[in-house]
Amino acid sequence: MSVSKWIGGAIGWSFGGPIGAIIGLAIGSIVDSMTTKKPLLGDRQAQYDPYYKKSAYNTTRPKQQQTQSGDFEVSLLILASIVIKADGKQDQRELDFVRRQFLSMYGKERANRAFRLFKGINQQKNISTRQVCLQIRQMMDHPARLQLIHFLFGIAKADEIVTDDEVKLIATISGYLGISLLDFESIKSMFYDSTENAYKILEIDHNATNDEIKKAYRKMAKKYHPDKVIHLGKEHQKGAEQKFRQVQTAYEKLQKERRF
Repeated sequence: MSVSKWIGGAIGWSFGGPIGAIIGLAIGSIVDSMTTKKPLLGDRQAQYDPYYKKSAYNTTRPKQQQTQSGDFEVSLLILASIVIKADGKQDQRELDFVRRQFLSMYGKERANRAFRLFKGINQQKNISTRQVCLQIRQMMDHPARLQLIHFLFGIAKADEIVTDDEVKLIATISGYLGISLLDFESIKSMFYDSTENAYKILEIDHNATNDEIKKAYRKMAKKYHPDKVIHLGKEHQKGAEQKFRQVQTAYEKLQKERRF
């Protein structure tokens, strides 16, 4: 199965708008490495990707239909590329983290295809973070967008240091994606180990009563439950399970500290 056919078959809505332009250039770089024939970008897409003309973004489509695995995948690749460049350099540990995550989620064959596309995306300069995020926000449901933010923090933490530039960029992405500040701080706190962050994960403050902590735990457990992203496929539920476990860990930490 050719890379372009796989891309076309996997992605439901990305061929259009700013994301479509980015993917088109990435496909072009893949095709250029496979053939000496170099048609124009639009002709190249039509020739090598039989799904291109059928893309949802080439037609009118209601907002936020259920996000598919391929939609999430290509959004993740683009945002991962943006975050990796946040501190002005590309650390090999961050690139290795992306590869490992894709191997874990998709298996070797699909992961290799995805990483080829990622390298094509990563070569591009001047990608508009705002335009990409607004397109994702329009088409992707809220639980999937939360999952994107969690993965991006995982990339930032892969080199063991989350820089201020990385935090600021992920915060900007979060805002563009329509993620609330409380949700952003909750996910961010999952990557730091302290009692203070346990409160932030549960989206409460230190003055919360024990009953309020229990109520917050039930609320966050529901918000981050893996079933919220079941439509993305089993491969993406692993990340959701990590968030869910971190909510449980935060609650248990406060239980131990307060002895209730």
